[in-house]
Amino acid sequence: MLDIKFIRENSEQVKTSLLNKRVKVDIDQLLNIDQKKLDLIKNLDNLKSQKNKLTGKSDEAMRIKTETQALESELKIINQTYLDLMYQIPNLPLASVPIGQDEKDNVVLRKIGQTKLPLVTNPKDYIELDQKLDLIDTERSAKTSGARFGYIKGKLVNLEFALIQLALEVLSKEGFNPVLPPVMIKPEMMKAMGYMERGADEIYHLEKDDLYLIGTSEQAIGPMHANEIFEEKDLPRRYVGFSPCFRREAGSYGKDTKGILRVHQFDKIEMFSLTTPGNSVQELELILSMEEKLMQLLKLPYQVVSLCTGDLSNQSAITYDIEAWLPGQNQYRETHSCSNTVDFQSRR
Repeated sequence: MLDIKFIRENSEQVKTSLLNKRVKVDIDQLLNIDQKKLDLIKNLDNLKSQKNKLTGKSDEAMRIKTETQALESELKIINQTYLDLMYQIPNLPLASVPIGQDEKDNVVLRKIGQTKLPLVTNPKDYIELDQKLDLIDTERSAKTSGARFGYIKGKLVNLEFALIQLALEVLSKEGFNPVLPPVMIKPEMMKAMGYMERGADEIYHLEKDDLYLIGTSEQAIGPMHANEIFEEKDLPRRYVGFSPCFRREAGSYGKDTKGILRVHQFDKIEMFSLTTPGNSVQELELILSMEEKLMQLLKLPYQVVSLCTGDLSNQSAITYDIEAWLPGQNQYRETHSCSNTVDFQSRR
């Protein structure tokens, strides 16, 4: 959620940012409702002041009571409309974010490592390799669970846990405290993290329990400190979470139907940091550097990409992706993503 004072004082900037992020919210309507809200609060304060000056029961006291009840009812309606509009406004892109419509306008910042394999002339796709070695089984998972699932087996299971342990060891040295978060959270917590207004169709909702399955550890780690206040000396507070993640992949119909690139359930390591506004840019750079350090330890070629305004998520002010080189597919594919949400989630 944005600061309403900022919107009042920078309405044209907000409108331009929304246009760049390809999101439609009527800012003029919001400001009009905001003014009505302020006027109602002022009138209620005046009535309260008048009431305090009266002694005993009188016709004037009854008039004030009736008028107060009417204004309070109107304020309740106005305030709900105000909140609905405020929640619809996404985080605004930082000035350094490239302006663009979609992923085609993302900017490659740097490429690291060699994509040419000197001893391999015809590299096999990971699907072919894993099926041959009996490491990934999507045919049997389709039988038990449907499309976009997979059994991970044998040495590939050992490899996953080795990668998890490597990440935990590297990140713990930088002050990231390991945490295993719940994978189900309340609707108000998912909303507070900024995922409900855009992207709700990607989230699994357990209607009987009214709980949401997380699509990333961030959604559960952030609310862990809801309604808490930190001393500046206790920041940054860094976490490294591990969890299974669940996504509908509703917007990926027909994309990557083979293999395990776009699946409904996967495991993920996630860095999450709470810090002061002045240090948020520096903290994001640290997280990005840790992602690059892990890629370099594994000697995997990759590129760092800055997402354009039109490709940013609802809650992100800036996002960097790391895309690993897949020789069997002869292309880069996203394996990491890190964002600065500034004070957007904290306010919500």
